[in-house]
Amino acid sequence: MKKYRTLDLFAGIGGTRIGFELTGRFETVLSAENDKKACETYLHLFGDDPYNDVTSEEFKQKVVATKYDVLLAGFPCQAFSIAGRKEGFKDKTRGTLFFDIADILDRTRPKVFLLENVQGLVRHGKGQTFKVILETLVIDLNYEVIGVRRSLIPDDLLYEPSSFVRNSRYFGVPQNRPRVYIMGFNRELYGNRLDQLPMRELPRKRAGEPIYKDLNELLERSAEARYYLSQGYMDTLKRHRARHEAKGHGFGYVVVNAPGNEHPVSYAILATGGSGKERNLVHDPQVHLKGLVVKEKRTPLNREGIRVMTPTEWGKLQGFIGYAFMRNGNDEFSFPAGVARGQQYKQLGNSVTIPVIEALAEKMAGYLDYLNE
Repeated sequence: MKKYRTLDLFAGIGGTRIGFELTGRFETVLSAENDKKACETYLHLFGDDPYNDVTSEEFKQKVVATKYDVLLAGFPCQAFSIAGRKEGFKDKTRGTLFFDIADILDRTRPKVFLLENVQGLVRHGKGQTFKVILETLVIDLNYEVIGVRRSLIPDDLLYEPSSFVRNSRYFGVPQNRPRVYIMGFNRELYGNRLDQLPMRELPRKRAGEPIYKDLNELLERSAEARYYLSQGYMDTLKRHRARHEAKGHGFGYVVVNAPGNEHPVSYAILATGGSGKERNLVHDPQVHLKGLVVKEKRTPLNREGIRVMTPTEWGKLQGFIGYAFMRNGNDEFSFPAGVARGQQYKQLGNSVTIPVIEALAEKMAGYLDYLNE
């Protein structure tokens, strides 16, 4: 079957790349990432160094010289100035990273793109940011975006923001991680044939059995002592939650697999760690660890058996470990030697959930096959 060539922007450690490549329908021809630590992991996993600056003219000329079909990008959410209108997207989005994506789309006109962002994108700036993005893609660049219709009023778009949101928990992994996905096809290339696309919506769940039925199937029991909270820190978290509860707020730590929760699901893991860890604490008691004095902890370990998740568990929640890199029964995923645990959390939390991307890639391949018949 035909393979489509992909451009992997804001590549991170390659979650989007491997999600597409798992389908057997896509091959990566050029990547871009400017975080040097993430680039080291990407190089380690794929043998390609993605170190490029998406905003530079040098890289954009490299893209122009590259033959490719699909643009992939997970980009940071930024506010837009909407004062100007005369120059289209160049006027509305200049100074943002989305501008650079739009600029590359304008210069190279790939067959299709997939953009990924946090769920908050649809609400950002009271919906204005998302509106500008869709207007840029549909009106200025003439792409057909799945989930968007043109109204009878010129330059007016009809769409339901929630139709762009998909949650990792419905794609085989027990992580409550809603994200925005925008898929668009080149109307200049495909014309009215796009109006005949069957089932014009993004997949809502994973086909077949889940990878993990719930968090209990994913957790590593009897973790190392370093992952357990000290009693002092545990007490601080309890006081913090009590203060917020007294004010009627729902903030505070969460033990995601607390006794009585039969089918636990994690909250979204975050690149910054922080609340991504504290809202994903794990009950994993070990008798010999209760009250244990550990060198790097200021107070003894807590007596309730509460710990943070391990990088391996985060890797499973994102599909890197135990799924995407399985070869003949062996898991070939690893970080380069010497990558600190903090970096492992950051790189995994900053990535996409691979099974979601794989499902979107399968849908895209089907659409492309239909359009290119």
